[in-house]
Amino acid sequence: MFTGIVAGQGTVRSVELRPDGASARLLVDAGPLVADLPHGGSLAVNGVCLTATRTAELAEGQFHADVIGETLHRTTLGALAPGDAVNLERCVPAGGRLDGHVVQGHVDGTGTVAEREDLGDWERVRVRVPARLAPFLAEKGSVAIDGVSLTVTAVSDPADPEPWFEVGLIPATLAETTLGARPAGSAVNLEVDVLAKYAQRLLAFAGTGTPAAAPAPATDAAGPAGPAAGEGA
Repeated sequence: MFTGIVAGQGTVRSVELRPDGASARLLVDAGPLVADLPHGGSLAVNGVCLTATRTAELAEGQFHADVIGETLHRTTLGALAPGDAVNLERCVPAGGRLDGHVVQGHVDGTGTVAEREDLGDWERVRVRVPARLAPFLAEKGSVAIDGVSLTVTAVSDPADPEPWFEVGLIPATLAETTLGARPAGSAVNLEVDVLAKYAQRLLAFAGTGTPAAAPAPATDAAGPAGPAAGEGA
């Protein structure tokens, strides 16, 4: 799990696309951010949760990550090129601060930067989204753009044929993440709020007239299990 608080930027050193386009392998230079990252550890690259492969032949601070076809289809990782900067976040430790919002690193799709407006101390950015993602975006709700946790400041009308949402980028976000250099027309990874996804799924079942049943309680020979002696209910 992640929080959408980018810890730093890395640099793509190589992108090895398989001939059939069904998978790829990234080599990323992350510097000291991955000093204690174990082989098989997780981190988010532009908002995508990947498993790091660290082997002896790699330089200090580098890692490989394999990217499957599903990820290439849903995200912008397949369009990365050597020299590109990427947002990086290590998974949140147990007991760590949840400074942003709950981010899984499971990108739902890509959007397109439609407009940027410089307002002095901050920027307003409008992002066009696929129609299937628009219902999951609410004003003052949360969204992750390229792995950056942001608050939605405005949304399009439900009847708008080209859905969009807006966010505000403060100076720290502009300086410390790749969003400061995403011009209009750029594709970005989007992860909508996981709570909204679960709510939509529950409503879908309710609409069929067959809502998901609650798990049955555990039982023993004497009947339904209850608190043992001395335990609280």
